Amino acid sequence: MPVDSFSSHRHDDAVRLDPRRAAVVVIDMVNEFCKPGGAMVLPGYETLVAPQLAVIEAARAVGVPVIWVHDSHRPGMRREREWLKRTPHCVEGSWGPEIIEDLGARDDEIHVIKRRYSAFFQTDLDLTLKDMQIDQLVIFGVVTNICVRSTVHDAFFQGYEVVVPSDCCAATGPREQESSLYDIATHFGVVSDSADVVAALRDGTSLQPASVAA
Repeated sequence: MPVDSFSSHRHDDAVRLDPRRAAVVVIDMVNEFCKPGGAMVLPGYETLVAPQLAVIEAARAVGVPVIWVHDSHRPGMRREREWLKRTPHCVEGSWGPEIIEDLGARDDEIHVIKRRYSAFFQTDLDLTLKDMQIDQLVIFGVVTNICVRSTVHDAFFQGYEVVVPSDCCAATGPREQESSLYDIATHFGVVSDSADVVAALRDGTSLQPASVAA
């Protein structure tokens, strides 16, 4: 059986973002993963800043909330699940879990603390979004194949429309980026880019799914 015969049974419908129903969710753009001295730095985070800022500023201009997600872990746990698989990182109260200054996160915006890969897992993100009557999410950040992907999965499972601008995300490598975006586009949401998301937020244009290689 051809590798992609199963995934070929898909619908690529356009999405229209409604500022009254949408939110931008920024995943783990924190010092620990981006800045020199961090425990797990992803090289090249700088390439994400401009497209991310474009989406963030467009969202703010039309009243779409921006939600900042911080990976953060308490010291002294007997079994911290992420630390079983990854080097200790983002210790609560340290410099590590803080959002990088490049993105200009505001104190009056919503900040969510997570202790697992998904921003939904045992946090109040879903409750917060439901209280805001939001059911469309633009999700991006680092890394595509771990925390972004986990959050996208949970968003889909809980009934949200999901849009992922590919140039606002980075994975642990090119293979992981391509595979994760392909799977998201095929099974969980719409993959687009920052320019189209900005236009959709600003002008109300339909967001056409991008072509994503397998």
